[in-house]
Amino acid sequence: MMRRIAVLDAPTNLGLRPPTPSSVPGCGKAPGALRDHGLLARLRARDAGCLTPPRYDPGDWRPGDGVCHAPEISGYSVALADRIGSIIDRGEFPLVLGGDCSVLLGSALAMHRLGEAVGGRIGLVFVDGHSDFRHPGNASYVGAAAGEDLALVTGRGQPDLAAIEGRRPYFRDIDVVVLGIRAQDEYRLDLQAAGITTRPVPALRAEGAARTAQWAHEQLVDCAGYWVHIDVDVLDPAVMPAVDAPDPGGIAFAELEILLAGLVDTPHCLGVELTVFDPDYDPDGAYAAEIVNTVVAGLAPVVAPGAVPPRLLPAAPPAPRAGNGRPARDALPAPVAVPAPAVAVEPIGPIPTADGDGRDEFDAGPSVETVGDDPLGPGRLRRPSVEVDEPADATPHEPGVDRSGIDIT
Repeated sequence: MMRRIAVLDAPTNLGLRPPTPSSVPGCGKAPGALRDHGLLARLRARDAGCLTPPRYDPGDWRPGDGVCHAPEISGYSVALADRIGSIIDRGEFPLVLGGDCSVLLGSALAMHRLGEAVGGRIGLVFVDGHSDFRHPGNASYVGAAAGEDLALVTGRGQPDLAAIEGRRPYFRDIDVVVLGIRAQDEYRLDLQAAGITTRPVPALRAEGAARTAQWAHEQLVDCAGYWVHIDVDVLDPAVMPAVDAPDPGGIAFAELEILLAGLVDTPHCLGVELTVFDPDYDPDGAYAAEIVNTVVAGLAPVVAPGAVPPRLLPAAPPAPRAGNGRPARDALPAPVAVPAPAVAVEPIGPIPTADGDGRDEFDAGPSVETVGDDPLGPGRLRRPSVEVDEPADATPHEPGVDRSGIDIT
């Protein structure tokens, strides 16, 4: 039996500031662009439809007003959580196509509901080029939810976003693993102080993508399952400039493919979301095609013959801790039978190994509205020259072919 993927579009751009006073963020076009390259057919996925977001209109928002579009984002998150929950109830694997990173609030709400239903905690693997950890405790003001999503889902920020339905936090700090941030991320010390586990790009590349996926899984051994967030700006702008905040020092497509495959190759991975790709910077669709190739290859373990449906681990007494404060690998909980809708129970075990941007605080500016495709899109960004080291376990997509676009020789 194999797991079936259900693709749900969440084309919201409410969490970003306007790229110019007369335009709106283009990431809302991403689901359509990815579908145009045959994503659903290649995944043999069920079309779970599209959750249409509210109108993008900052109105008279000013610094100090809190998160822009907060009421709209809150309502959209509740509806998105409902849709994700329905997919999981069918025993399917949700692939949510954003949109900006504020979609994480809906996913997080769905995971908290699920954890409550099965009597356990759900974890988060946060794969992103930025920590998105800005909040009132470390910034003069907030504004763009897509630069604050990790802070919000860990309970930091205004209650209408950080405590929807009275749930706060959606993910505990100890149940979050952050992968792919840059070594000098602005909020890296805040993550460390919070006890959130991180592996920035240099460490990820040194250990290799496959071993990093296994390591992330091990950090969440106390969780009943986990959700995966992927912001495509984790990729280096030499190969993926079509994002709102390209930042040098990212990973290659081949590494993302291996990382994704490792993260989903377990029944305890409950779903994946993909965010921030902006087709306005991809006029010929080349980057969309590359993303689709990577996602299809990375999700291959989900639809492989013999793949098992999502399985959740029930709440268990805390496992003995190793010297680093994390659970000891030989202290995995034993299988326990508990009632849970549409899911079986199985203990988490090791994964087989294979050897200044749109998220910044909103700038005060005139009101804008969505009027379809933006004719003033700035076009494709220049591809800078970047050299990166070869990960120990990365392999080309095809024998003898490196499709990453990054020099790893």
